Amino acid sequence: MLQIILTLAIYIALVIPVGIYMYHVTTNQKTFVDPVLNTVDNFIYSICKLDRTGMNWKKYAFNFITTNAIMILIGYFILRFQGSLILNPNNIGGMESTLSFNTIISFMTNTNLQHYSGESGLSYLSQIMVIIFMMFTSAASGFSVFMAFSRGLSGRGNNLGNFYEDMIRVTTRILIPIAFIVAIILVSQGVPQTLDANTTITTIEGKLQDIALGPVAALESIKQLGTNGGGFFGANSATPFENPTVISNIAEIIAMMLMPGACVITFGKMLVDKKAKNKKKAIFGKQGAVIFIAMSIIFIIGLIVCFYAEKAGNPILAEIGLNQNVGNMEGKEIRFGIAQSALFTTVTTSFTTGAVNNMHDSLTPLGGMVPLLHMMLNCVFGGKGVGFMNMIMYAILAVFLCGLMIGRTPEYLGKKIEAKEMKLVVLVLIIHPLLILGFSALAVATPAGLEGITNSGFHGLSQVLYEFSSSAANNGSGFEGLADNTVFWNITTGLVMFFGRYLAIIAQLAIAGSLMSKTAVNQTIGSLRTDNATFTIILVFVVYIFAALTFFPALSLGPIAEHLTLWF
Repeated sequence: MLQIILTLAIYIALVIPVGIYMYHVTTNQKTFVDPVLNTVDNFIYSICKLDRTGMNWKKYAFNFITTNAIMILIGYFILRFQGSLILNPNNIGGMESTLSFNTIISFMTNTNLQHYSGESGLSYLSQIMVIIFMMFTSAASGFSVFMAFSRGLSGRGNNLGNFYEDMIRVTTRILIPIAFIVAIILVSQGVPQTLDANTTITTIEGKLQDIALGPVAALESIKQLGTNGGGFFGANSATPFENPTVISNIAEIIAMMLMPGACVITFGKMLVDKKAKNKKKAIFGKQGAVIFIAMSIIFIIGLIVCFYAEKAGNPILAEIGLNQNVGNMEGKEIRFGIAQSALFTTVTTSFTTGAVNNMHDSLTPLGGMVPLLHMMLNCVFGGKGVGFMNMIMYAILAVFLCGLMIGRTPEYLGKKIEAKEMKLVVLVLIIHPLLILGFSALAVATPAGLEGITNSGFHGLSQVLYEFSSSAANNGSGFEGLADNTVFWNITTGLVMFFGRYLAIIAQLAIAGSLMSKTAVNQTIGSLRTDNATFTIILVFVVYIFAALTFFPALSLGPIAEHLTLWF
């Protein structure tokens, strides 16, 4: 427990200044890096001949989609023909077509679902020009959309900012500097950073073993900071070459949490009352505090359930004297233990990163239900900005439901919530469960889907639900018992990742554009306050009730039924 508390305390100490710094970047205010990076940014603007004029939501969304589409096309061809290109000292061949489709969609949507092992499936060119490059650009794309969304909720008019300017500023002023610091920490702990070919060594048993190397630290740093999650190696952050020590483990956990939490602080700062005397000193406004606390409550509940479920272990093993009061250590690294494994598991699926330092397929039923549920919710901080935007959808839904109960037109952040906004909110909230449950039903109803399930009974269904929940939530982790590198699983998860990312973002930008164009209404004594403890509790309950109504039947047939079978 001390390890968990210490890690979270370090996170809180770091997330506040980072959130305030990101607020200055988002609102184009002065920062301490301006003397250097203004020159860098202006050089990029001039080389690319960028038009930096503001965009409405339609133009912003169009440029976001178009830019991502071009990068998908280029990356796909690099993966297909990597065997004939440079930086391939291990002579790895081109990637199969459906796997290339799945991989490129996965990394451009910030999902990083991997149906391959990086050390044997990708050349160094693919690792650098596709994987690492898209870890930066997909993270920058998501954060840029968050910036536009926040401007829409906090401002007036129709200018959500310029997508390309946002992309460049996020990359040069946030992602690259912080990723460099994280990479230095990882290298100091023993994570490799080299372009040398794999090396063959003689073990103490006198046998030969190939040791995979590569630019691991560079990938690992942006993988965690950008909430990407894809590992250089198939075993991801469970392997010592990606995550060798407890210090590196804590650094990776904090890196995963940093930007999603900072986004909430950035948004809160943008909404601080302009008339407030202490605006510059405010950490984040009351509106931001409500969102942050609501997310934290759901996160802490999940962490407690996961930790104690893993600590309780398997009762069947206990009956035959094999548990020995150490809990469930199957699939976990001894150097991390249950505490750091449970924390990493809860963080990576709450902040939709997808990196793993233990095998989620080996979690206890309730321990495995926590990451599954948090991906189904997709609003417990989530990826940089995207999880926050999803939580705002729940906040608008909560305002609408409360408005129905008190007989008033719902208002949020001083703007009336009308039919147009509610239709878009419902669309965003329905897309996610529709993709998860619809494709899960397809998988268990077709021979091609059933062939990938390696566990019978309840756990087999959990594998399927987890795969599509991870894909729809842009998470990327998996119940790794699933045989997923097939045409069926590559195509279906690729479609889920694509629609789960882009349909929701387009609708959310439309909501931001609509609210930005509305005239602010005055608060009255009858207005529902959305900046107090009462609304925080309402918001948490709305999230859980929505999850129960949509996902409880599926969870009952998966992890809950498996838990009851083990314990009763």
